[in-house]
Amino acid sequence: MTNRTYRLLFGLSLLLSLYFELQTVLYALIGLALFEAVTNLRTPSVLCRLRHHECDAQEGSLGIAFRIRTDFEAERVWRLVVATFLSISLFVFPKSLWFLPWFMGFAITGAGISGVCPVFLALRWVGFR
Repeated sequence: MTNRTYRLLFGLSLLLSLYFELQTVLYALIGLALFEAVTNLRTPSVLCRLRHHECDAQEGSLGIAFRIRTDFEAERVWRLVVATFLSISLFVFPKSLWFLPWFMGFAITGAGISGVCPVFLALRWVGFR
């Protein structure tokens, strides 16, 4: 599984859980993103290692050579950003930020389809590895 496939499945799961109002699935997606961000045991890399394939470290960066300013990975920060924004929009301000999870779901699904995630590219541009 690649990060692109992961984003596609994550985005579709987010959209379906929002459409059918499955709160437990939303909690599970937030928990999964937080778990992966904290432990750095990401689903695509774990599955890649289990299948004995080499993982593409430059996937998602469009071949652009970004200047690395910190040793913290952009994938981990991306998962933290997703979990944080979903948590804020679903738990803290559910009435006023109802559109944010929908926007994130469509954006993450689009990133999975196209292979280009603007948030990930911005994090790489800022200097995350």
